[in-house]
Amino acid sequence: MLSVFEIAALLLSLSALFGWINHAYIKLPHTIGLLLMALIASFVLIAVEHFAPGISITDSLEGVLLQIDFNETLMKGMLGFLLFAGALHVDFDKLRDAKWVIAAMATIGILLSTFIVGGGTWALAQLFGINLPFIWALVFGALISPTDPVAVLSILKTVQLPEKLETKIAGESLFNDGVGVVVFTIILAIAVGTGGADASHASAAASGPGGIGLFDIVELFVVDAIGGAALGFLMGWIGYKMMKRIDEHAVEVLISLALVAGTYAVAQRIEILSHHLSGPIAVVVAGLMIGNKGAAFAMSEQTKTALFSFWEMVDEILNSVLFLLIGLEFLVIGLAPDYALLALLAIPLVLLARLCAVYVPMKLVGAFRDFTKGAVPVLTWGGVRGGISVALALSLPNNEYKPLILTVTYGVVIFSVIVQGLTIKRVIEKTVKPDLFDAAAAKGKDGH
Repeated sequence: MLSVFEIAALLLSLSALFGWINHAYIKLPHTIGLLLMALIASFVLIAVEHFAPGISITDSLEGVLLQIDFNETLMKGMLGFLLFAGALHVDFDKLRDAKWVIAAMATIGILLSTFIVGGGTWALAQLFGINLPFIWALVFGALISPTDPVAVLSILKTVQLPEKLETKIAGESLFNDGVGVVVFTIILAIAVGTGGADASHASAAASGPGGIGLFDIVELFVVDAIGGAALGFLMGWIGYKMMKRIDEHAVEVLISLALVAGTYAVAQRIEILSHHLSGPIAVVVAGLMIGNKGAAFAMSEQTKTALFSFWEMVDEILNSVLFLLIGLEFLVIGLAPDYALLALLAIPLVLLARLCAVYVPMKLVGAFRDFTKGAVPVLTWGGVRGGISVALALSLPNNEYKPLILTVTYGVVIFSVIVQGLTIKRVIEKTVKPDLFDAAAAKGKDGH
């Protein structure tokens, strides 16, 4: 059994090696290249194991991957740092201008997508004679509906967009994962019969009496989402005040690092009415505070350069390791080939649900008059799923439905990251107003 340091050394070494090969020869966007190479490496190892069973390379790597709890590593480790790094770069004024659109897509859109995907998956399962209760189909709908902010923000770095449209995509992705986890928690609690238990408790339970009512749902949403936002604002304000009192870039970078870790840890520890606060929402709000108010009023130019450069590097390193892990998890994730056709059919279903999750909220809040031409197709195709969906699927209790949900989730995620990630630039070029696209591209070239 490897130590934590040895596992970290292996993952960093593989990330560096695959990253170098990709940049030197393949030249795909960094995170997509890493994921694709990790998948290819997984397929090669499986083929070697099949034709030469005596070679134990696959067994050794599987042993290492089994030591890594993907759900814990992402949801209670890497995610907070990645969300904070993404939130630092979001302009709060532009975010505030789009608040109703973002809020509608992150709430109404998530719920709508959950029921469209859940209902469609259940219908497909019945068509193929697969035993999948409707509530467990909704569990899949809930975990696959949030766009992954890590994947979305990573891909946004590779394209140029009009500022308003980029703000809406980034803002929605930063908030809808927190809302999505709350919806997932509620539906999973109903599925396993644990009442209002949170996701960690629900995942640990296989059965039990009880139910969850409307009051429990409202209570869970208020505590998780609104409580998390309040905690993030408080912690961000404390960090801002500390930075404002000094002018020492090394200490201020350390404060930002402590702010992320501390906020996420406190969110996990505080328990109100048997519910924890949303760590993802808390660090996003704290990141917005430091990236906007902190950068404007509490930092010198030297500190801003040091802090933003530091978090850009943290973002790149953690993204590299995360997408590498998603590819390598193919070896141990327990996929069921019998459900491959269902996974294939789930891809257009999820895209249709995403289209509805974008169009309907925009229509409800009357946002079309303020939207860039082509916003709907860009928001639809740019709604990439990633590690969060995989982590939530892995957190499910072990039962007869988990292999199906894991297989379909993994199929949708791989398609989403690779195919949508590689083609989003073409979608933007074809649908967004040419003059706005040209202006965005010129701005990117100028470095502003």
